Amino acid sequence: MLYEQSMTDETPPSPDRWLLLIHQLPAKPAYFRVKIWRRLQSLGAVAVKNAVYALPANEQTQEDFDWLLKEIVEGGGEAMICEARLIDGLSDQDVRTLFNAARDEDYAALANDVCALAEIPVLEMTSAQRTEARAKLTKLKGRVQEIVAIDFYGANGRETVDGLLTMLDATLREDQAMEPSQNEKKGLETGPLKARVWVTRQGVHVDRIASAWLIRRFIDPDSRFKFVRGKDYQPLSGELRFDMFEAEFTHEGDRCTFEVLLSRSGLKDPALRAISEIVHDIDLKDGKFAREETSGIAHLIAGLTLANKGDEQRMSRGAAVLDDLYEYFRKKRG
Repeated sequence: MLYEQSMTDETPPSPDRWLLLIHQLPAKPAYFRVKIWRRLQSLGAVAVKNAVYALPANEQTQEDFDWLLKEIVEGGGEAMICEARLIDGLSDQDVRTLFNAARDEDYAALANDVCALAEIPVLEMTSAQRTEARAKLTKLKGRVQEIVAIDFYGANGRETVDGLLTMLDATLREDQAMEPSQNEKKGLETGPLKARVWVTRQGVHVDRIASAWLIRRFIDPDSRFKFVRGKDYQPLSGELRFDMFEAEFTHEGDRCTFEVLLSRSGLKDPALRAISEIVHDIDLKDGKFAREETSGIAHLIAGLTLANKGDEQRMSRGAAVLDDLYEYFRKKRG
């Protein structure tokens, strides 16, 4: 298929190396068990088995586990650290998924706090209240950085939080009406959206699959796609990033990347608008539009991502689903 042929070649990733902390804690005192659990959470470790926690293997994570092992032993427990390569049972992708799920929970909790602060009418704030709101915003940004430090594989939730913080920051700025937001500035700098290389994170799911389909079919028919790890990627000349940190096209406020692409490209097709609402609810899980088709499409996307590990395959299979969904909405309207 043309869709697959224009993709960049995908090289199989090398096996990941993992550090495993295997420990046994004394039954008492109870506070010690809670203390160790909180330390594991702060390091970003995930449980792969009962009392077996994993981190990606590098110098920093080994030092973190070394200090924690010392703490466990001094508290009367037992622990050991080993470096492992997964052979059977859990796969590397399974463990990366555990990390992303844990970070998505952290991002979701933070997003709720950002939304709570954003609900306060800024125009009705006194000067003191505005100062306090800015102080709270600074703390929220600090919490983002704490999560980012243990977000080893680029969980989806970061884009949502970054978009909400950008919107709240703009609202609290006194000169917001005079200065465009960072995302608006990016939109002015992207140039013509034709025959570009579009870059996104590896391990594509619903928003990236749908966004790539929208790009290929309605925005840039000659597009090519490139999949990267995501963290700290610097685009080359002619490349546009989507659905990743600091991308030219990514989450803005409570809008997913598909919605942003649809708005920025000026597409007014009602069928595409219906699809955007489905993608939004699957990606952000907020039930904002509550379309009856969402649950079924969510299961289809989940099935194709489980059945296809490669990004090219996921995008190709997802494109077929979205082609059919588009025709359904287009004819339904007619």
